[in-house]
Amino acid sequence: MKTLRKDKRVGEFAQTIFDDERVNAYLPPQLPPEPPLRLDALYGLMEEANRSLGRLDGIASILPDTPLFLYMYVRKEALLSSQIEGTQSSLSDLLLFESNEAPGVPLDDVEEVSNYVSAMNFGLERLHGGFPLSLRLIKEIHGILLAKGRGAGKQPGEFRRSQNWIGGTRPGNATYVPPPPDKVQDCMGELENFIYEKDSKLPVLIKAALIHVQFESIHPFLDGNGRLGRLLITFLLCAKGVLREPILYLSLYFKTHRRQYYDLLQKVREDGDWEAWLEFFLTGVKETSDQAADVARRILAVFERDRRKIEGLGRPSSSALRVHQYMQSRPLLSVPVATKTLGLTSPTIRKSVEHLLELGITREITGKKRGRLFVYDDYLNLLNEGTEPLR
Repeated sequence: MKTLRKDKRVGEFAQTIFDDERVNAYLPPQLPPEPPLRLDALYGLMEEANRSLGRLDGIASILPDTPLFLYMYVRKEALLSSQIEGTQSSLSDLLLFESNEAPGVPLDDVEEVSNYVSAMNFGLERLHGGFPLSLRLIKEIHGILLAKGRGAGKQPGEFRRSQNWIGGTRPGNATYVPPPPDKVQDCMGELENFIYEKDSKLPVLIKAALIHVQFESIHPFLDGNGRLGRLLITFLLCAKGVLREPILYLSLYFKTHRRQYYDLLQKVREDGDWEAWLEFFLTGVKETSDQAADVARRILAVFERDRRKIEGLGRPSSSALRVHQYMQSRPLLSVPVATKTLGLTSPTIRKSVEHLLELGITREITGKKRGRLFVYDDYLNLLNEGTEPLR
């Protein structure tokens, strides 16, 4: 890594030894940045981002069944964040995995996404219960994030006790070397103080943007830092009351612009250029909020259109509407699983599914006589926008 210029916004190096090789590891400066952030040019964009976020939060509050939407939105964010790290799963793979159906990708990939869903749900439950966004909670969330799959052997729930790096084959030729392991606790302690502090009067979105970069720069765990760093954005916005529900999937923006995302993180470390990162972050909040609100409206329109179709069935509509509502949270349906969940008989569910097939609402995807699966096509297609695996 190149030598950094002397600037209070830029951190210092600490020498560490890895496999008998002396390496300069980066120590990020404390937050907030000094000299102070130049926010004047960003106020207009910040207002736009806040308005878009407010509109999205408003849509979440009037959804006919908010838990149904959250079920899928959380899974979409989990998938997108995991894809940034190289996971090749699709949303359908995750839903098949959760339905105990064999997925068509390596199990580790799907487990990583499933872990993310569990970690987000756990963290939000703790926050809603009044638990602070603390180092203890961050460790607990990390423990769930790496509970199964590839990361299970990389100290889940514990700060790292060895040196890690980003890019390259060793710290000596890496793109970035985070703080030495003996400095991680201090760095994270300072970050926790900043999360709690109230004196800076920084807007919540700005604070979330700063915390995300600082966490990524500390890279306190052996694995899962990127995913947990993106989770922290959602947790902070929910903890501060900016969002009532985790309906913002910012990872879609980071995935789409991943090269710029990584470059700007590095630019903060090398040049102290927080303003460029903040502009990128706020633009992402605005664009993603607008996109999520648009998708939510389109999904509502699909649900309403199909509900009216089903009501036209007459007597069979009652059971068919229950199956339709079930598929709003489970766009992939197997009759045995739906039978257990809905409390309807298998013949009743099969008949209802046949009605949905005839109306063009669902489609059979296995081509089998037994163990058939049915997909709510129009709904899943809307959810799938932007979730194509990276190649």
